[in-house]
Amino acid sequence: MGDSIQLKDEGNKHFQAGDIDKAIECYTKAIKECKDKKVLAVIHRNRSACYLKKENYTCAAADASKAIDVDAADIKALYRRCQALEKLGKLDMAFKDVQRCATIEPKNKTFLETLRRLGAEIQTKLKTSFSTDSRVQNMFDILLDAEMEKDKKEKAANNLIVLSREDAGAERIFQNNGVPLLLNMIETGKQEMILAAVRTLSGMCTGHKARAMAVMHMVGVNKMCSIMAVDDEEITLATCNLFQCINDSLTGGDTREYGKEEALVLDASKDLKTILLSLLEMLISKKVSGHGRDQALNLLAKNVPRKDKKEKENTTALFTIDHGLKKILKVCGQVPELPDQLPLTENTQLIASVLLNKLYDDLKCDPERTNYREICDEYIKSKIDPNNMDKTLHAINTISGLLQGPFDVGNALIGRQGIMEMMVALCGSDREVDQMVAVEALIHASTKMSRASFIISNGVSLLKDIYKNTKNEKIKIRSLVGLCKLGSAGGDDYSLRQFAEGSTEKLAKQCRKWLCNPQIDTKTKKWAIEGLAYLTNDADVKDDFVEDELAMKAMFELAKSKDKTILYAVACTLVNCTNSYEKKDILPELVQLAKFSKQHVPEQHPKDKKDFIDKRVKRLLKAGVISALTVMVKADNAILTDQTKEMLARVFLALSDDPKDRGIIIAEGGGKALIPLALEGTEAGKVKACHSLAKIAAIANPEIAFPGERVYEVVRPLVSLLHSDRDGMQNYEALKGLTNFAGFSEKLRLKIMKEKALPEIENYMFEEHEQLRQAATECMCNLVTCKEVQERYLEDGNDKLKLLVLLCGEDDDELQVAAAGALAMITAAQKKLCTKMTRVTGQWLEILQRLCLHTHPSIQHRGLVIVYNMLNCDDNELAKKLIESELLEILTVIGKAEDNPKRQEPINVARTCLVKAMELGLIKPFSTPS
Repeated sequence: MGDSIQLKDEGNKHFQAGDIDKAIECYTKAIKECKDKKVLAVIHRNRSACYLKKENYTCAAADASKAIDVDAADIKALYRRCQALEKLGKLDMAFKDVQRCATIEPKNKTFLETLRRLGAEIQTKLKTSFSTDSRVQNMFDILLDAEMEKDKKEKAANNLIVLSREDAGAERIFQNNGVPLLLNMIETGKQEMILAAVRTLSGMCTGHKARAMAVMHMVGVNKMCSIMAVDDEEITLATCNLFQCINDSLTGGDTREYGKEEALVLDASKDLKTILLSLLEMLISKKVSGHGRDQALNLLAKNVPRKDKKEKENTTALFTIDHGLKKILKVCGQVPELPDQLPLTENTQLIASVLLNKLYDDLKCDPERTNYREICDEYIKSKIDPNNMDKTLHAINTISGLLQGPFDVGNALIGRQGIMEMMVALCGSDREVDQMVAVEALIHASTKMSRASFIISNGVSLLKDIYKNTKNEKIKIRSLVGLCKLGSAGGDDYSLRQFAEGSTEKLAKQCRKWLCNPQIDTKTKKWAIEGLAYLTNDADVKDDFVEDELAMKAMFELAKSKDKTILYAVACTLVNCTNSYEKKDILPELVQLAKFSKQHVPEQHPKDKKDFIDKRVKRLLKAGVISALTVMVKADNAILTDQTKEMLARVFLALSDDPKDRGIIIAEGGGKALIPLALEGTEAGKVKACHSLAKIAAIANPEIAFPGERVYEVVRPLVSLLHSDRDGMQNYEALKGLTNFAGFSEKLRLKIMKEKALPEIENYMFEEHEQLRQAATECMCNLVTCKEVQERYLEDGNDKLKLLVLLCGEDDDELQVAAAGALAMITAAQKKLCTKMTRVTGQWLEILQRLCLHTHPSIQHRGLVIVYNMLNCDDNELAKKLIESELLEILTVIGKAEDNPKRQEPINVARTCLVKAMELGLIKPFSTPS
């Protein structure tokens, strides 16, 4: 019993100190120990208050109920339960509790006010509920009336969608026979009706597991698949979103407490399995449109692999591989030029390759990867038939798909006896489709140097013959890209050129010609960019390309087109032109050692030096690269892979290197485009995007660079750069960006505090590196107006204030300006700090005098403001000490000086200090004898 009382008392102390988590821990231990019902009720009541603070309203209500079970008139427990129930939306139950409180204490103003407020809210809710019911019915009547005007129908459809996005509205639609009526709208077959119905269903399913399950069963998975199968991009996208909303709600998007019934009623595993199998069936159905197939692949790519590799369960990926890998391979192997193929869009096969790669990456061990490879191997074997060239072509195209996805799997298949030889043989076929598929496969196969060297010795002459002899532009351009890729197999190593001097420039010139030719279709132009993506490893090609403004603009226009398979090639080209790829620093000692041992030493092209790169960046910006990048960033995640995002981030960082160019980036929407790149993608890509954001944030008006609420999204990426793992330049520019933000508005300062940036900024104030220390101090100077920051300085047991005072005594003028500015503002806001300042270091008076005597007007002004704050802090002893020191003479000299526009601020403050000293009776006004 004694232990439980002691634990309760400890919990009370923690609660009063604001340490809610420790208070909960103590109360929980006390509940286990306690045997006395009355004491137990008090502990439950106290823990209820903790849960209210933590916003865990379900637990708060449960604890309060346990206290009420012991004493029905426990007024504190009743009111706490009322507060919790109100937050949970159970207004009628909350009203009953506060009614009992008001009965027990009829004169308590808090209870009476809560009673009045809840009563009014319940009345409003009832009115809304009744009016919503009639509005819902009215909307359906308008939508299903064949003779109703089009404008009224559109308005009713939009209202229904908006209503479904609110929980109360979604529930009213559901309760008012909404799902059958929405199905009636779908059956009309009219695009606007189908879109309105599907989007309303999405709203109803969002964040509500029970309702999502009910809607799914009422509509039926097959029905949803048939809607998504139609040849209408908008409808397929809307239906894809409906599937995603259902999936999210069934897999954790719903935060409601369902209690004991959840395990019985809401087991979603069977439904999720049904959806997965239905999507896999859609992949190979000829009734499904290309757009529908794309969205089925997108859903699988988004939901099958683990979101986080730390999760142990990858059973969904294994199930998908066992039941659907061959179906995905079938999509990859389609050759649109052959008869009897599945309907595809220009993006379908790339999305399928991305899905194959994500599934392979999600595997955890060698047996799982072996199984994946064996299924692929078995599928390719079953398709290769010397007597059926169409089937063999399908097998080669499937390998192409694997080479664009899990490269190692495709590479192993190409290594099988006879495959490479077959590809080379197909290049010499009379059928144009055979040549086209074989050349594409050769292009994808020659990614690795070992394969490239095989093809250089076996396939270059073939590709040259095809290029010279074919009249089909599509094949001609593909063979050219094959030559481009082989020509660039040495990367940017000047000494590893595969072809003769000038050959790569000729190839690039032809690619640029195709790119600028308006009569060539988009798909063919895409291959021209593929060629440039390889050839721009050569610095001569880069320079020629950026000189050709028409070619650059043509590439940027293609990047904005609907065909998003082009994004990777455009990103590669831009990375090469800006030299923003990862480059290892080579130590001179190692170069000497390599030369001595006759090893190959990479050589830098003269045109890959900084001044050439800077010129290329300027030309890209002038041609409109930023507008292209902002469109590319908005592409669907299935095509805009993490690797592509990283490349775009690298390009942005290279473009934002010169502060003079950052205005162009901001004006064309680059600031907004960087935010998603900083939040999603590879770790390296996110860091590059964050760094680019920091460069922009450091010099731009936040409202213009990141309009609206976006500015608050930038704070987290900037704070992430303060981590000790990041390099000094990233730390510095992040601090500069945060300084700019902190000086802009209180709301931004609070956001910086919320992201827990303060401890990191304080750490950099201790940094030995002068620029980092200065940047951190400037940031702190802008943050000290925050109450939370001031409270940290008021706390005992730390050296924060001492550091600030000592930094004022440093020799660096800019550091002194920042530190003295922070000290001036914080001592003005918190008078107690004036006294505390004198205790933290014995050097305070000497530092203060140095500030007041400084030749720099800004530093002198700040020092004098600190003196005034100390005179005005209600500590007479401190004021007396200041006036008895040499400071009086300093103030007198400055105050008596003639007015001077350059130093007027310090003079005015010195005079104000002397007036304050006279008011305090510490000095008397000078008077001449009569």
